This record gives sequence, structure tokens and C-alpha cells, in this order.
Amino acid sequence: MASSSGVSQPRQRRALGISTFAFTLCFAVWTLFSILGIQIKDEFGLSDTQLGLLMATPVLTGSISRLFLGVLTDRYGGRWVFSLLMLCSAACVYLLTFANSYLMLLAGALGVGLAGGSFIVGVAYTSAWYDKQHQGTALGIFGAGNVGAAVTNFGAPLLLLALGWQGTAMVYASVLAIMGITFLLVAETDPQAAQRKAAAIPLTQQLAPLSDLRVWRFSLYYFFVFGGFVALALWLPHYLIEVYGLGLAAAGFVAALYTIPASLFRILGGWLSDRYGARKVMYWTFIASTLCCFLLSYPPTQYVVNGVKGPLSFSLSMPLAGFVLLTMVLGFFMSLGKAAVFKHIPVYYPSNVGLVGGVVGMVGGLGGFFLPLTFGMLNDVIGIWQSSFMLLFVVVAAALGWMHYAIRRAEHIEIRENRTTTDLPELTTPSRFVLKDWRPEDPAFWEQSGQRIARRNLWISIPCLLLAFSVWMVWSVVVAKLPATGFTYTSNQLFWLAALPGLSGATLRAFYSFMVPIFGGRRFTAISTASLLLPAVWIGFAVQNPETPYLVMVILALLCGFGGGNFASSMANISFFFPAREKGKALAMNAGLGNLGVSVMQFLVPLVIATGAFAFATGSGQPTNDGGELWLQNAGFIWAPFIAIATIAAWFGMNDIASAKSSFKEQAVIFKRKHNWLMCVLYTGTFGSFIGFSAAFPLLSHTQFPEIDALKFAFLGPLVGALSRAWSGGLADRLGGAKVTLGVFLVMIVGVLGVLLFLGGSGSTFAFAGFFASFLLLFLASGIGNASTNQMIPVIFRREVPRLMPELTADEQTIHAARESAATIGFTSAIAAYGAFFIPKAFGTSIDLTGSATAALTGFIVFYVICTALTWFYYYRKGAGFTFSGVKTA
Repeated sequence: MASSSGVSQPRQRRALGISTFAFTLCFAVWTLFSILGIQIKDEFGLSDTQLGLLMATPVLTGSISRLFLGVLTDRYGGRWVFSLLMLCSAACVYLLTFANSYLMLLAGALGVGLAGGSFIVGVAYTSAWYDKQHQGTALGIFGAGNVGAAVTNFGAPLLLLALGWQGTAMVYASVLAIMGITFLLVAETDPQAAQRKAAAIPLTQQLAPLSDLRVWRFSLYYFFVFGGFVALALWLPHYLIEVYGLGLAAAGFVAALYTIPASLFRILGGWLSDRYGARKVMYWTFIASTLCCFLLSYPPTQYVVNGVKGPLSFSLSMPLAGFVLLTMVLGFFMSLGKAAVFKHIPVYYPSNVGLVGGVVGMVGGLGGFFLPLTFGMLNDVIGIWQSSFMLLFVVVAAALGWMHYAIRRAEHIEIRENRTTTDLPELTTPSRFVLKDWRPEDPAFWEQSGQRIARRNLWISIPCLLLAFSVWMVWSVVVAKLPATGFTYTSNQLFWLAALPGLSGATLRAFYSFMVPIFGGRRFTAISTASLLLPAVWIGFAVQNPETPYLVMVILALLCGFGGGNFASSMANISFFFPAREKGKALAMNAGLGNLGVSVMQFLVPLVIATGAFAFATGSGQPTNDGGELWLQNAGFIWAPFIAIATIAAWFGMNDIASAKSSFKEQAVIFKRKHNWLMCVLYTGTFGSFIGFSAAFPLLSHTQFPEIDALKFAFLGPLVGALSRAWSGGLADRLGGAKVTLGVFLVMIVGVLGVLLFLGGSGSTFAFAGFFASFLLLFLASGIGNASTNQMIPVIFRREVPRLMPELTADEQTIHAARESAATIGFTSAIAAYGAFFIPKAFGTSIDLTGSATAALTGFIVFYVICTALTWFYYYRKGAGFTFSGVKTA
């Protein structure tokens, strides 16, 4: 951080004062819907779910925007960003007054949420004025602007009664706009501006801290201390009314005893962090919060003991006075923790306060969005009011454990190396897991040790990827069963729920493609596999209650995309381990047996949701419309133990390759490579078809052949595709990927023609048999094509890199070719995965517009013809110049 010793105290105090006042007003605007929503609900006739979404939208956008606003503040300074942000937020509040529909209200709420992003802008601006010894106190004072929520709670109701919700919004918009102009005119440019302008940091370097796990540990801290604070502020009035029978006014007063101190004592937290250290304050916070959450989570219990003279009964419960005292203590320590978290950031990341603070603030804000939704869901499923505090206990205990682990590791390093370090080694890879000498192309090295290590990593990677595909596609089966258990979603809503995992999974692949060289294959495989627990466990709770809001289901569908994203990182990782002569087979086995997760899921889930054998662990079933019973929660819970085992196996059994390390900038060169984009098209034709047909086949069969229960056969298609991919990797190595790929697209054209032919007789069993056989042919061909296209990529870049980088040595060219191949394999898989979204939507749109799937199938034929032409022209014809097997094309 630039020295602030030359800045006078009056200038520091003026900067702190004006930024704190501006943040207070922004926070007041951010929470405006908590008051306006009361009148808006009546005027627009909104349901409770619609109102909840309207109130949550600003929290969500205010959280996510912090990341981008932090980057902008680091680059351009807080004075301009803060001023423009307030003016934009004021304009959005003003435009909100013209809303005449629910969609317009939601659009306005998105803009209003920008005011919540002001927090990170103010943090970066304020910290630039103070040295390290006083930043904690300064940021604590600034953070007390959270009291803006109380400003809205006290002032907005009076304005609402006098002016209505439109008039109240106009007042807020005017005040915020005046503040935005005032800030621009009165606030000074921060002391780091000259240094920032003189040494502009490239965006890739500015984003570098995101690869540091320490950032995400700080984010977990803030998820609890800030996200938990916001969640309890929203939840406590309802809790007090239902559990203790308080009236609305009394419940609001008791909740204020929690919220106001939890804001103002942030100043004390900053001062204590400066005086005693942020690490020590975090220990106080987490230990006290763990104890409070444990006591608050204990439900009222009645005990009966068989005594000498008969039964003795007694009960334990938390009285109101004890509850109020414990929540006040919890709020107090949360306020200390909020300040201590942001004391860490300028110390560890002096040049990236905006970015890192933006990430931490974003995750904390998302806690304020997700936790209240989860509180309600747990309440419905578990049936215990104290379940909200049980969840908070788990979160804070995890944060405490992770923090203590990191600090102890740092202490061991200090003792062993006899040096003092301020850097906590965040779950760093022990040297025994790092392959510093990795030469798979050397036959002697490969036979001596390389083959054994590579195969071990492959056989651990395969079950991790299988579980990822299972979680990714499990939602398609769950959605089909929701109406039978009382969920009243429309057909369009169900279609969207089925398609969203494909959309999010494909999008995540674009990011996961580049993660292995940044984080390491072992570490990222373990982390990405562990992330599957979130949707798997949450599904198990959410599907047990038909009143679960549709918004929660949308979030769950998107979270299932974690499984889809894993494929890109898994394939990129395995590509580093094997020599070129065996890459095709290894990648085919990893992908093919991983793809098998779709079939495993489609076979296993219908069985486990139909049995109550696991009810002792997963809970009772849900009655169906026909008088039966289903245990839908098993569709999620069944994967949890296997995910945990796979995560442990990846963490302790896999390896990182030192030579595979590279930055995003080094990998991003593939965006300039023509063949990267060509392979995106071809891989979309193969894998995009496989995953898209896997998602669409059950629903298409049901609509075209309603008299046949196609779910009994649905798993066979993905099974054929997965096994054919695993088997055919060696085929592509022997015959050449281009020749196999060319044949695949010709066969797929024939398969689609077969589907078109048999759709004409949709009323007969014979027609379904032909329809099903044609789809099996498509799955078989797409599986083979998945392997052959992946075999082509390393071959292409082994030729292209020496041609494009002749100045490099042979060893450097080999390393660059491996990096570009891995990145391309991951990126093409990201693009191709959109097939899981577009193919089902293409069928649905075709049926809606024309009454049949013919239009969609015709479009697929045209696409496969294009893929055939591209394969022949660029990779198979004479003159193309590639050797995909023993024979060169020119």
C-alpha cells in the first residue's frame, strides 16, 4: 500500500466522514424494498413468493456487483466510481416509480441493488487514506454505515404514509443523487491515484489473487459475519413471533437489539483489530459465535427418566430473556468480525483491495441472500425452528476450523525455517504430491514410473467425473417427478428447470477450462468434486416440501451445473499425464466412463426414490397424486457419501504437475487459434449431441409416444454413448481421429433421418422401436465421436505450436503444445455442453410452433452436414497436412 504518512489528519477525517455518510445513504437505499414492499404487494396483488423475490433481488445484485465495482475502483479510484455509482442508483430508484408490472419492478430492483455494491468502493477509497496501523479503525467506522438499514426502518414508514411508495422512492432518489454530485465535488482523489496511474496493472495481474485460497477463506468468514447478520436481521422478527408469540412491534424492538449493536460495534472491532490484531479478534468472534449458535440451536426438549418411584419428567428450553441475551452477544461478536475481516485485506493485498474486498463482500452478500431461503427450507423439512441456528453453527465451526488449520501451518513454517511470515499457506500442496520431473514422452521414464502414476490419477479422476455427471443430470429425473408429489409448477417452469443445469454447466466449463494450470489438478479436482455436495444435499431438503419457492428450485437447477463444469477441468488435467500416443485412449476412458454417470443416475435414481429403505437416514416419503409414496430426497442424498469418499481420494491420491502451471494469459492464446474454434464446432456436434439427446430423449419420447413409459429405457442411450466413448479411444489412436470423426457425422445424419422416418408412425409400438433404435445409433456415434475429436486436439497443436513458435526449443514447444491442448479440450467442452440446453429447447420450440419435432431434427441434419464438410476440408483431405495416425493427410 502507498504510504499515507504524508496525509494530514483533517484530510483523512474528511475522506472518512464523507465516504461513511455516502455509504449510509446507499445502504438505506439498498434496503428500501423492506418497507416499500408492504404497499407494492397490495397495489400489484403480489404473492408472498413474488414479494420475497422482489425483496431479495437487490441483495443479490448488490452482492454480485461488488466484484466488478472492486475491480473498477482499483483501476480508476473511489472518487469517480463512488459518485457515478450513486448517480446510477438514484436513476434506477427514480425509474422504479414508473413501473406498472411485476417484471418492471424486478428490473428496477436490479438497479436499486447497485447501491449495495457501494460498500467495496468505499472500503477501497477509505483504506487508501490510512496506514496499516489505523486502517482497521477507519474501516470499522466506515462499515458502521450499515446503520442505513435502521434509517430506512425508521424514516421510510413515515414517508410511505405521507407520500405513498412512489413519492418515497422519489425522495430517496433525490437525496442519493444530491449525495453523488456532492461526493464528486467535495471528496478528494485518494493518495494512491498518482501511483495507480503511473503503474497501470494489467487486468490478468489484477485478477491474480483470485487463485489464492486465502481469498476464499476470508470470504467464508464474511459469509458468516455479514451474510449471517443480514439473514438473521430478516429472519428474527418472524422467528420471535412464531416461537415466542410476540407481537409485531415487540418482535421488531427485540430484533433491533440485535441489528443496531451489530452495526455500531463494528467501529470497536476495527479499533481492536488495530490494537490486538485481526487474527486474534477473529478467534474471539468465532469461538463466541460457535458457543452462541450451539446454545441457540438446541430445540425445546422434554425428558422422561424411569426413576425408582416412577417416571420423572423435565424439560429444557431457551427462555425469551436468554434468547435475547444470546442474540445480542452473537450480534456483538459478528460486528467485531466484520471489521476484522476487512482489516486483513489491505494487509495481505495492498494493491488489490477493491478486487479482493469485492469478492469477499460479494460472498458475504450472497450469504444474506441464500441463508434466509435456506432457513425457511430447513424449517419446512426438519420441522424445527432452531434449524436456522444449527446451520449457522455448522458454518461458523467450519470457518473456525479452517482458520485455525491455516494459522497452525504458518506457525510450523516459522518454527521449521526460523523466520516470521505474515503469509498463511492456504492448504498448499505438500511436496510429495507435486511431480517436479514429468516427462511422459520419454519411453524410459514412462515405463519406469510415469505410467503407474498417470494411471493412478486416471482411475481416481474417473469416479469423480462420474459423480459430477450424475449430479449434473439428476435434476432432469427429479423435475419429472415433482408434479406427482404436489408441486404445482407450470409445464414451462418445469422445462426451464430441466434446461438450466445445462446452461450453467456449460458456462462454468468456460472458467473450469483454465483452472487446472492455475490451481493444480489434484487440488482443483478435490475442490470441484466437494462442491457437488452443495446441490446434492440441498436437493434432498428442498424436494420434501411442495411449498418450496420456485426461486429456490431455479437456484438448485443452476447449482447442479457444478457437475457439468467439472468435465472441462478433469479432461484438461488428465491430458497432462499421458504421452501423445496414449492421450486418445486415456481421455476416452476418463470421459467415457465419466459420462457413464448419466446412465448410472437414470438407472439408480428411479430405484432409490421408490424405496423407503433409507428413511431412517433421509426421512419420510412424500405422498403422490395416485395414492403412492416417493422418497424424492434420496435423489440428492444418495450421492453425498460417494462424493465425500471421492473428494478424499482425490486430495490424498492424485498429483499436481509442476510443469503444467501457467497463468490465464498464457492459456488465453488459444482464443487466437483457428483450430480451437473449429474443434468447438466439431465437438459440439459430438458431445453436444450426446448430452443434449440424454437430456431430451425422455421428454421427447413421452410427448411423441405417450402410451409407452420411456423412462424404463432412458438410461440405455447414455449407457451406449458412454461405453462407446471409452471403447473407441484406442480406435481413434489407430485409425486417426479425422477419419473416425468424418465417419461419425455421416452415421449421425443417417440416425436423424431414421428418427424422422419413425416419428411419422408415432402411434405404434413398431414405430417406437425404430425411433428408439435410431436414437441408440445417435448415442453410439456421438460417443465414438467424442473420443475421436479429443484425440485430434493434441495432434493439431503438436503441429501448430512449432509452426507458430519456431523460436522456442523443442522441449518448450512440447510444453506449450500440452498447455494449449489442455486449454482447448476444456474450452471446446464448455461450448459443446450448451447442447444440454439448446437441444431440449430446440425440440420444445419446434413442438410448440409446428406441433412436431421435425423442424428441430432437420436443423440437426444441416448442422451435421456442416461438421462433415469442416472435418473433411481442414483435417482429412489431401493437403490438410495433419497426421492423426500412421498416415499423413498430405
